[in-house]
Amino acid sequence: MLHFEWHEFALAALSFGLCVSIVLLRSRFPRLSGRREDLRAVQSMHTRLTPRVGGVAIFGALGLSVIFAPVSISGPYANFVLANSLLFVVGLAEDLGFHMSPRRRMLAAMGASLLAIWLLGVWLPRAGIPGLDLLVNHWVIGVPLTLLVTAGIANGFNLIDGVNGLASMTAIAAAIALSYIAELAGYATMVHLSMMIAAGIFGFFLVNYPFGLIFLGDAGAYTIGFVLSWFGIAVLLNAPDVSPWAILLTLYWPVADTLLAIYRRSRRNKDVSAPDRLHVHQMVMRALEICILGRNRRQIANPLTTLVLSPFVIAPPIAGVLLWNQNQNAFLAVVVFGVLFFASYAAAPGLIRRFRR
Repeated sequence: MLHFEWHEFALAALSFGLCVSIVLLRSRFPRLSGRREDLRAVQSMHTRLTPRVGGVAIFGALGLSVIFAPVSISGPYANFVLANSLLFVVGLAEDLGFHMSPRRRMLAAMGASLLAIWLLGVWLPRAGIPGLDLLVNHWVIGVPLTLLVTAGIANGFNLIDGVNGLASMTAIAAAIALSYIAELAGYATMVHLSMMIAAGIFGFFLVNYPFGLIFLGDAGAYTIGFVLSWFGIAVLLNAPDVSPWAILLTLYWPVADTLLAIYRRSRRNKDVSAPDRLHVHQMVMRALEICILGRNRRQIANPLTTLVLSPFVIAPPIAGVLLWNQNQNAFLAVVVFGVLFFASYAAAPGLIRRFRR
């Protein structure tokens, strides 16, 4: 049974304290709140400049977790955090107002994963697909697939970071699910690492939700996605009974939203990295405003969106835990959640028009 330890409370307190400090210092250091033109960005869901450097708290907690990591993996874990720092720095530069294009950020995510592979000497060991698993063992296939998966999930968390609490809640659910799976599989090291990351993110969540006093920003979202994707790989490396599809279920929401964005933009002949206002959380927030709350109620619709989506975000990680060693059933669960996700999205515009006030 999972339980909280004192160092997890310390990580949550550190993250919370850093977030509160940033909020208090924002008037003295305006760059902490990014650029004024960010409010006019296509994907913007907020109406006032707000500190978007919550990644400092996330990375600070990640760095401190090195001290509390089990001695047996302290060296490799420190190397992993070092690799992540490359992505963190690039994301933080964007958050502070130094323009970093989506292409640069994606290259930074791949570069950080490539550095992790070089420092640790590992990559995604299997995909849960007969035939492909034999090929993944060879670096020619395994390394590119690892770069695609880790960079994609890191970018996926950035895509869902649009309303207060959604990305951090998703990450906490994923981290706790990974910890449960690791415990069931007998991989004690990841039980502790995942819970420490969950605690660090929770400290940020307390300041971010419901009032949005601080945002994750690119540094925070990319760091969270990068860490959790690699934690999933670590579980697969050290627990051969765990299904890769169960790991995917723990990270289902950012993966599904990313695939939907790629499909949506490709269908419109747009650059897949071009921002838009058609993510699931944006559709739900507009639905709340149009059908229930009325316009100019963004301060209520924003956090309420996370509350409405929370059962749908948490359900796949729960399924991942329940099906942790059942590869075929976990795959079927991925398919079922995928059908429900895309069908609900397709039906949403019609339902909004029908029930609008």
